[in-house]
Amino acid sequence: MGTMDELISPVVVARLRAALEVVAPTADFSALLQAEGAVRGLRLRQRVDVVRDALLSDVPAGFHAAERVVLDVLDGPRFEGWMIWPTTEFIASRAVETGSTRDFDAAMALLARLTVGLTGEFAVRDLLNARPERGLRIMQTWTGHDSEHVRRLATEGSRAYLPWARRVPWLLAHPQATRGILDATYRDPAEYVRRSVANHLNDLSRVEPSVVTDVAAAWAGEPDANTPWVLRHGLRTLIKRADPTALALVGFTGDDLHVARPRISGEGVPWGGDLTFTAVVTNDGETDATVAIDYSIGFRRANGSVSAKTFKLASRRIAAGGSTVVTKTHSFRPITTRTYHPGPHHVTVQANGVLSPPEGFVLGTPDRAEKGGDDGRRGA
Repeated sequence: MGTMDELISPVVVARLRAALEVVAPTADFSALLQAEGAVRGLRLRQRVDVVRDALLSDVPAGFHAAERVVLDVLDGPRFEGWMIWPTTEFIASRAVETGSTRDFDAAMALLARLTVGLTGEFAVRDLLNARPERGLRIMQTWTGHDSEHVRRLATEGSRAYLPWARRVPWLLAHPQATRGILDATYRDPAEYVRRSVANHLNDLSRVEPSVVTDVAAAWAGEPDANTPWVLRHGLRTLIKRADPTALALVGFTGDDLHVARPRISGEGVPWGGDLTFTAVVTNDGETDATVAIDYSIGFRRANGSVSAKTFKLASRRIAAGGSTVVTKTHSFRPITTRTYHPGPHHVTVQANGVLSPPEGFVLGTPDRAEKGGDDGRRGA
């Protein structure tokens, strides 16, 4: 069981129950008591659901009772940290259950308060699924809030592909819908918010690239000191795809480039070792070029197929008729976010989207002791 799962531990659930008993001493929180043991052995998302459902069981039906107990516990010193996440989802669930406009608006306002203590970005998805247009109108007002946490709730909670969160199909069908939120926050004074804006923009590149480049072009016309970074980070997927508009917006030029086949050091990569390679990028054009250089590893999968993932490598300015040599070491040491499989792989280098021929290499097998311990697998 990983550390992230333990963020909502039996101890955290017990502390939540104790905080609620202070503000509602006559209430019966028996379901929450049972949840203390029920969360053991579960993943984080499952733990959130268990605690949310316990709150739905213990607190009297209707939104008003839920709102009252949460408002009361908010004023107490014991309500803090990760216990806030299932509480936000409890509030959102109750508001959706009633279907009341008043309850919806009150739940949105309560999430804006709760997000300051942790986040309301996951719970707000339930409300957006119920009433997307009304929810976005309220979130637009958050873009001018004094708290950076509330402003970020507007940008992060309305992302197309928010990690760990439920999808909001309406957002995928209406990629223009969040533009007002983004336009209001891309020059936000908080880096915390600007990073969320950039990630939001990058999400949209998977939905409708033309919307993304239109938005980015408008921002480039009215920038502040931080806008170049926001554009580079927000356009990163389109840059890897060599979208010409995206490349131009972040200052990459050169349309007559050649990338030689990478040269790999050694005959293969031992299990848990490093891949080191070099490649030559040549500017055959008549003007200097500013080039984004990336590389892709074709990772072998369990079924023998290959799945490529692209990584940033360098940015270089190459004179007309000139060349540059890039060198990179990529580690195959075990990580929790990727499962490695021994066998054939390949590496490719690209400059402004111009691809080199792939060069193959073989990832070795784990030694017998390691393989016997975990079948040679790492990560998920």
